[in-house]
Amino acid sequence: MSNRLTELGISQEDYCVFGLATCFIRDEGEIKEIQVIEPIPSAALEALFKEIPTSYQLVIATTIGEVILENTIEKPLEFPKDSQFCDDFVDRTFAATRTYKNKPSAQEYIKLGTSKSDFNYSLERKRVLNSVHKVSDDDNVKQHPNTHKIL
Repeated sequence: MSNRLTELGISQEDYCVFGLATCFIRDEGEIKEIQVIEPIPSAALEALFKEIPTSYQLVIATTIGEVILENTIEKPLEFPKDSQFCDDFVDRTFAATRTYKNKPSAQEYIKLGTSKSDFNYSLERKRVLNSVHKVSDDDNVKQHPNTHKIL
């Protein structure tokens, strides 16, 4: 793992923010609520501070070494036991970590070792993780008859 970190230009001591998001999965016609832990890139963190509605209940700032050990992922104590890690958690964490290295000023939003939970939490627009969009003829855009004509 350390070779990979070196290749990516990051280390175990690098800063990253992790969020606890309320998401939903569709299971046999029903929608089930789940708690998902995912890394938050710097641009997304800045958006959270602009009070946009978000599915994040809680975010923490820590080093990636506190969460990703050699061959395991360690759940931070602040997150519930029944929460689960997002898909591609390790790769997404490395990508998010690089955003904080490229923009260190974003680390000022949440100090290392602290958490924040007073965001504009809303489930009005549900994040359904396994939804499949079925394309139909209704999705076609009607074009003006002169669109492709030379006038």
